[in-house]
Amino acid sequence: MNRRQFLKSALFTTIGAVVLSACKKVTAQTKKVIGKVYTKKFRNLDISAIGFGLMRLPTKFGEPDVAETQKMVDYAMEHGINYYDTAWFYHGGKSELTAGKVLKKYPRNSYYLADKMPLRILESKEQVLKVFNEQLQKCQVDYFDFYLAHNINKGEWQTLKKCNVYEQLLQKKKEGKIKYLGFSIHDTPELLEEVINTYKWDFVQLPINLIDWEKTDSSGWYGVNAKKQYEIATKAGIPVVVMNPLKGGQLSTLSPKAVELLKKENPDASPSSWSLRYVAALENVFCVLSGMSEMEHITDNVNTFINFKPLSEKEQKVLSNAIAVYKSSGAITCTYCQYCIGCPVGIDIPKTFNIYNQYKADNKKENFIAAYESVKAENRADKCINCGICKPKCPQKLDIPNLLKDVAGLYKKLK
Repeated sequence: MNRRQFLKSALFTTIGAVVLSACKKVTAQTKKVIGKVYTKKFRNLDISAIGFGLMRLPTKFGEPDVAETQKMVDYAMEHGINYYDTAWFYHGGKSELTAGKVLKKYPRNSYYLADKMPLRILESKEQVLKVFNEQLQKCQVDYFDFYLAHNINKGEWQTLKKCNVYEQLLQKKKEGKIKYLGFSIHDTPELLEEVINTYKWDFVQLPINLIDWEKTDSSGWYGVNAKKQYEIATKAGIPVVVMNPLKGGQLSTLSPKAVELLKKENPDASPSSWSLRYVAALENVFCVLSGMSEMEHITDNVNTFINFKPLSEKEQKVLSNAIAVYKSSGAITCTYCQYCIGCPVGIDIPKTFNIYNQYKADNKKENFIAAYESVKAENRADKCINCGICKPKCPQKLDIPNLLKDVAGLYKKLK
């Protein structure tokens, strides 16, 4: 089963498995990859250029599948992946617990663990250290190698300052509980500059991919202007960890016509490997995070980074053309992060957008109708009450209520 087929079938199982990071079917049993992945320097550390994002783990009965995750982490460690990234919100609070379970078998100095302060839940200064200590316990560690203020936007930026988050985390760094202190951000270049200029940071985590590389264009796609943000961080001398390198899996699946362009140039390379190679080659990037939920995805990523080569000038043009073809399909730029969960009428927004995007990719009317109707009638896109609760939660700044109307309108038109 390839990535595109998997995404399609996942509509009827769990959204947690939808957004994946690789697409080529390669199993550890059928193809043994030998060697260690490419590393990049952060200070005096050798960090694997590909990091394991623990946001989209394999699941079983709606919970992280610890046994399967263990197999994947074992494979990752065997091949030199030493950077693991978790957070309070991932998998409904279960990602940190899973990280603790699957990493405890390894010596603490054999891997680097990143976690994040959940700014969104903070209401007082006193919560900061309580949350931090709980995270240490959940992850079963005495310190974090990399620790971030999570998902700074205009609202969370005020929370960070109000709750003295930076000052308290800096103290934890002095105590050795944090080795390197940074932040992640899904907002404007202007806010990024303000955050960088206000405090001293060791690193920053940015959403960088070729869909978001430039500013919003005339097609209406939202772009975080990743190029400008990368340049701001680089000019400030702050090393970058890349998140969302595949735009929530969109650069892994693309559309048939877009994939055809890539396969024509390199039949053996998965679509995701193209985009991962692009961002990993950026000089100021020391690690690229990939959310992986099946063994086939990690073997593909490992293979890409054992044999790592930056894209040639010709390959960059081919990839840019493929992305242009994909963008012309009119897909919604949802990354399926699930930050929008909590709709008062029960709409599964990421799943709804994935159903829509699948149709935009393959143009199969019957499949779209079947997938849409598989959702309970009371939880479909047309039941949106336009309350707007979801909009400020979206890192991609999507106008979710209006996009839900588009999905409902498409169903009505095709039906």
